[in-house]
Amino acid sequence: MEKIYLDYNASTPLADEVIKTMKPFLRKGFGNPSSTHWSGLESKEAIEKARAKLAAMLQCSPEEIIFTSGGSESNNLAIRGITAKYDKGHIITSEIEHPAVLNVCRHFESQGFEVSYIPVDNKGILKLEELRKEIRSDTRLITIMMANNEIGTIQPISEICKIAHKHDIPVHTDAAQAAGKIKISIPELDIELLSLAGHKMYAPKGIGALYIKSGLELKPLLYGADHEKGLRPGTENVLEIVGLGAAAKVFREKADHFIEHQKKIKSVFLKELKSNLKTIHLNGHPDKCLPNTLNIRFPGIDADTLLPRMPEIAASAGAACHADRPGDEW
Repeated sequence: MEKIYLDYNASTPLADEVIKTMKPFLRKGFGNPSSTHWSGLESKEAIEKARAKLAAMLQCSPEEIIFTSGGSESNNLAIRGITAKYDKGHIITSEIEHPAVLNVCRHFESQGFEVSYIPVDNKGILKLEELRKEIRSDTRLITIMMANNEIGTIQPISEICKIAHKHDIPVHTDAAQAAGKIKISIPELDIELLSLAGHKMYAPKGIGALYIKSGLELKPLLYGADHEKGLRPGTENVLEIVGLGAAAKVFREKADHFIEHQKKIKSVFLKELKSNLKTIHLNGHPDKCLPNTLNIRFPGIDADTLLPRMPEIAASAGAACHADRPGDEW
């Protein structure tokens, strides 16, 4: 049987356009981007072009984009960058966040901060009234994922920002699963911080980015030279930054077609499943969901038993970051 890959929320392959754009940089662009000679300037130009492409996808200024090693680093920089400015305080997050958010929040709990974990409803949507109740005078940050990596439910980030801004609280969203799958407009969200990861949007692993609203100050995770405005020291990964920029450009130019194509495939697949199986349940919201994500449950059938019987199909029973305990959240 032909192998079938159905685990795109865990990681995507490189898009053809991304490979094509990156290939020349296996040989050129080797100069240090901080160097002032021709080779360094060539690398620096490639980085800034990629930054502009990513900014165009998010509809923000290129100066508001910081390149990182991926979603986890971006989340850490966003959350720790805000909360490290205070000796104590309060953070609001949700119960269904990625470990790169939850574990950072737990770290700050051990340092004397208090954290509120907001529940979601049976469709995976954050309970906004619960969030409103948890806001305090010492709430330093609200961090809520844009789209869940297991069930694909899309959170009302714009509404969360409106609630937060009434209390002058900055908002961060982990958009690693959403970027490159749905359109994201920074102006429409009116958000302060947004994380994304290259390998979720047809770019390489090991590269990501953090949007930081102009004027917002963060404390860096690491200290070194003045790379990425001093927030991310270390010589930039030119090759993978170029790849991330290419992936952003591809999505921006083909977003409408890509989204509709994904929705169609998802609809056909679900229809076929329902027509061939008597009992099937959809997890997550039927409409407010990523176009590529389908989380289904077969009553009475254990995922750990089912998946090994289909070795040719690459699918997940839960998030890759929870592979040791698949499916226990839903």
